[in-house]
Amino acid sequence: MESEINVLHVDDDPSITDLTASFLKREDDRFRIQTATSAGEGLSVINDCRPDCIVSDFDMPNVDGIEFLQSVRKEFPTLPFILFTGKGSEAVASDAIAADVTDYLQKGSGPERYKLLSNRICNAVEAERKAERADRQEQLIELTERTDSIGSFELNTETRALFLTNGLRNVMDLPDQGDPSLDDALDLFHPDDRKEIQQAIDSASQTGEQIQGSYRVETLSGERRIIGVTLKSAATGEHGKIVYGAVRDITDRRERQQELREYGTIIDALTDPVYVISENGRFTHVNDEFVELVGYERETIIGATPSLIKDDDAVEQAEQQLGRLLSAAGPETVTFEVTIHPSNSDPITCEDHMGVLPYDGDTFDGSVGVLRDVTERKEYKQGLEAQNERLEEFSKLVSHDLRNPLSVAEGHLGLVQVAEGREHLDTAINAIERSQALIDDLLTLAQEGAQQSEIETIDLAEAAKSSWETVETPQASLSARELPKIKADRSRLQQLLENLYRNSIEHGGEAVTVSVGATDSGFYVADNGVGIPESKRTEIFEAGYSTSADGTGFGLQIVEQVAKAHGWVIAVSESEQGGTRFEFTSVEGVN
Repeated sequence: MESEINVLHVDDDPSITDLTASFLKREDDRFRIQTATSAGEGLSVINDCRPDCIVSDFDMPNVDGIEFLQSVRKEFPTLPFILFTGKGSEAVASDAIAADVTDYLQKGSGPERYKLLSNRICNAVEAERKAERADRQEQLIELTERTDSIGSFELNTETRALFLTNGLRNVMDLPDQGDPSLDDALDLFHPDDRKEIQQAIDSASQTGEQIQGSYRVETLSGERRIIGVTLKSAATGEHGKIVYGAVRDITDRRERQQELREYGTIIDALTDPVYVISENGRFTHVNDEFVELVGYERETIIGATPSLIKDDDAVEQAEQQLGRLLSAAGPETVTFEVTIHPSNSDPITCEDHMGVLPYDGDTFDGSVGVLRDVTERKEYKQGLEAQNERLEEFSKLVSHDLRNPLSVAEGHLGLVQVAEGREHLDTAINAIERSQALIDDLLTLAQEGAQQSEIETIDLAEAAKSSWETVETPQASLSARELPKIKADRSRLQQLLENLYRNSIEHGGEAVTVSVGATDSGFYVADNGVGIPESKRTEIFEAGYSTSADGTGFGLQIVEQVAKAHGWVIAVSESEQGGTRFEFTSVEGVN
């Protein structure tokens, strides 16, 4: 032992206490002796002198040594207590043992007796300090494990003595032996942080509240780190006011927080709602747009789990998507539909574009996501689906209830062979054929909105020629050479070309020449017919518009719908031969 040993000697004879003090100091210069001449006086000075050991006589007036021991044990159950008496007996020894005396020693006149007393005091104090140290070590280890820390310490605020766990020594590069004082430890802190940590210690000691903070330190090896410290005051012990501290190394976390602050600056600048969720599944950052979307205060959102704005199914869905992102072969981002439940409005359907935060090694640091309100789009889609269902029913009605009777009528009219009235029969047959053509165009228009596009790369020259073969063109001719490959829906492209061909033949005559050519951003279909007056070019795409007696008036509307479905821009002009030119631009696949 190297530290001082404070002894409280209680005896009603002052000459005995003086003599004992002289002998003890001669035996060991670490002894510091405090004396009292009665048990009552001894009890009154214990809290002031904080003895490491009490030495007491037995035979004293009013309160004897056994009663004094019993009073001490009520407040200091483990404080070493040696009964040093000149009137000993087996009965006294038995009572002392029953009262939990540390040692029992008879007084004597020679120096050997005081040397023995000195040894007994040192042994008792050493044993108590070892036991106390073991208890403190166990408490600090438990504190370390409970707070997920690297180490802990115990501070006596009165003596400013520190007791450290080995884990904390390792982090701070402190030697294995010897505990530093608080002043020594403060020297390891950044100069600007020393006052703050001292104030935190004082606050924890005075209020009993738990205090947390982060501080910059420099280890004995010169490494700079950032530690998180949690302070909690314990009850005043035998040796003064105790403050416990748990320490965590948060250097990496602080660097991560700096990165997140930089991310936050970017996130706040985005116009879509954005969130960041930590590795333990709680919101750590949201931008103003997110706050506005969900209707909660930012203080309510930060620290909450996604269940604040999602039901259980949506939370589980997000966890499954996160599992995909974290899998070895997972994508970098995922997009999925989720229903958000704001605090102040009806549920909102959003697209969630989610990814994981960048991280090193195997440590997952959290996820980030961008929400986009698609409620109107979903409602529009649902409306289109309902409309498509109605169109399908309409198509079935037209196909079955109108086309079939017309086909039957046409068949029966064909059976009439008499010459008389043949002209009227031809007129009736032409009317039926025109009705069937009209039905075909109406069905095409009805089905155009319900079809799902299957975009593929198509050779425009082949498509132009195959579409020409489906049109009755005995005298007309087609020119389609050096055409590019484009991206389009094959069946819809064929509908577009066929209707343009028929339009040229209907208005340009049976001997018309149709040309399909390439432009820088698309293609054109032109003829050498009569052309379309400039004043009429805005009307030709209207439903039912036709200048031909045999036309249905829907062919060019079909052309316009197909072009719009592909995102193409259509323009009508005069061809080089004086006919009509339909030009399509913004066609994907054209270099």
